[in-house]
Amino acid sequence: MATTVGGAAFFQRASLFWFTVIGLSFGYYTWVIFWPQSIPYQSLGPLGSFTRYLLDHHHTLLHNGYWLAWLIHVGESLCAMILCK
Repeated sequence: MATTVGGAAFFQRASLFWFTVIGLSFGYYTWVIFWPQSIPYQSLGPLGSFTRYLLDHHHTLLHNGYWLAWLIHVGESLCAMILCK
């Protein structure tokens, strides 16, 4: 890893908190898109109600947004790999 004059690193690893939040969010999003019939909407409170509303009224947008989010994440990781070589 390259360092600046003061010794601080240009690139730092993200915190475990953000890895966990993003991983759980993508996991929930995948669950909503591919297995919506198995989600316990009543047990999730406001998140369950909001998810049910989105599935009932905006399913196509959710489905396209899912693949767009994966495309963006893969693209940014490839870009970072190329730039960091």
